[in-house]
Amino acid sequence: MSRRARAVAFLLLALAAAAAAAAIAEGYGSSVARGYGALRAVVVVESALPAGTRLGSPRAGDALTVRRVPERFVPPGSLASPDEAAGMTAAGELAAGAYLQAALLHPPGARPMGRPSLGRGRGPVEIAVSGSDALLLGGARPEGSKMDVIVTTEPAGAGPGRTYVAARGVPLLALRPGLEGTEPGSTSVATLGLTRRQALRLIAAESIARRVTLLPAGRR
Repeated sequence: MSRRARAVAFLLLALAAAAAAAAIAEGYGSSVARGYGALRAVVVVESALPAGTRLGSPRAGDALTVRRVPERFVPPGSLASPDEAAGMTAAGELAAGAYLQAALLHPPGARPMGRPSLGRGRGPVEIAVSGSDALLLGGARPEGSKMDVIVTTEPAGAGPGRTYVAARGVPLLALRPGLEGTEPGSTSVATLGLTRRQALRLIAAESIARRVTLLPAGRR
């Protein structure tokens, strides 16, 4: 085979390989979309920002970026563009790698009505909770009140599950429907002002919990 023929053959093989790779990638992307939903643009905090940082200011720098994530994993209220956060102020510390949500921001110089000060050492953390419909009866808005977080674990062996208070008197910053929507019995997403220790304890508890609920603090 001549040198020119070999070059043409290699070129054809390279084109065939590229076409096969594109087909595999397209098929993989389609399977991901079917399993987890279409990709959505979401704003992600690339580097941590302290509470009170004004987004879009030199202090914030280029801390925000946009990634495309399957919609199943996008928390409710997540922003799709950094422009949506321009001029807004961080209500609490924004952790690196976190999705930027509207509930974590407020206009400069103002605090959203009913939202308590997080206090030193606290930051906003999202958890999935059950039974939050009771907190909204009569059009009530529980944001700004203090909550106890109650965890009920799965039964262990032949024994019953355990119910205990995982965090006491924590501020409720926001309460929104979860991925299932507002159907009866569906979970909701609660944004709580937690210390690092409380956050780690709740994250660990969620992995073994059958149910996580909120109860107004002081109600026994």
